[in-house]
Amino acid sequence: MKTIFPKKLHSGDTICVIAPSYSMAMISEDVRTIAKERFQELGLHVIFGTHVEETDVLRSSSITSRINDLHNAFNDKNVQAILTIIGGFNSNQLLEYIDWDTIKRNPKIFCGYSDITILANAIFKKTGLITYSGPHYSTFGQKKYFEYTLEYFKRCLMDNSPYTIAPSKTWSDDAWYIDQNKRTLENNEGYWLIQTGKAEGTIIGGNLGTFSLLQGTQYIPNFHDTILFIEDDFESTPQQFDRYIQSLILQPGFSFIKALVIGKFQKASKMERALLEQIILSKKELARLPVIGNVNFGHTDPKITFPIGGIAEIIVNTTHTSLTIKNH
Repeated sequence: MKTIFPKKLHSGDTICVIAPSYSMAMISEDVRTIAKERFQELGLHVIFGTHVEETDVLRSSSITSRINDLHNAFNDKNVQAILTIIGGFNSNQLLEYIDWDTIKRNPKIFCGYSDITILANAIFKKTGLITYSGPHYSTFGQKKYFEYTLEYFKRCLMDNSPYTIAPSKTWSDDAWYIDQNKRTLENNEGYWLIQTGKAEGTIIGGNLGTFSLLQGTQYIPNFHDTILFIEDDFESTPQQFDRYIQSLILQPGFSFIKALVIGKFQKASKMERALLEQIILSKKELARLPVIGNVNFGHTDPKITFPIGGIAEIIVNTTHTSLTIKNH
């Protein structure tokens, strides 16, 4: 299938914010206010899906409401990009109801992470449209320490040039949305070099537990000549991470994956560098791959934006390691 590149964002463009998973109702007023100011500083106009404030026992809304907002956002000729409010657990409910032709006829930026991994990869598989793993609308509501996240959002979505990802100097795993003024920053030790090598390929992946829900379905991307980006949240123990990886290894076509890029782990996962290395090195199927860990994406902050369906190059050796997004 032909790859479709959405147009980049420019000042004056309109972003439509939708809630394919958790509802807008859980987003506090201070987060909304700060997000509004950040988008205004970028010169971007923000509108919202009709049903984003609806909420039910799952802190989401009906399939019909979410599908209508998704389709309306793609159909709206005045909208240049679609941003998700936040993650959650149930965006896979939508897959059987999506009109893929609507998306293909109206290509535009679609960005989010966590549970949105389902939609980002399924859209790329079914339509060829490059989608993006990056900050939610709610992420833009961070009062402090947002500069790195914003920089890579702009590099990916507002610029056509290739960009090399540098590790952030500091990082956080705090509940910033509870107390915006009580933030804890820690020094970032940079990339974990797990296995050396060089590769170039199409990016797929995102949140590992969510991506794994696509196994055995028509919505999982082709693994041929790909670089797999994966991360997981605080619920993913080393044991769970290990079996998710093993499950992917058992999928048809895994041997065509060319490299593995692993995001930063939340502290509650108890995943340390030595444990991750043991997991990776214990699997003979991974021995051929260049592998790095501790990359700034996923459920810690700050985070990069990267294209699902775009092209990345990774070089890993003891004297030089780089991760470059070449085509996005």
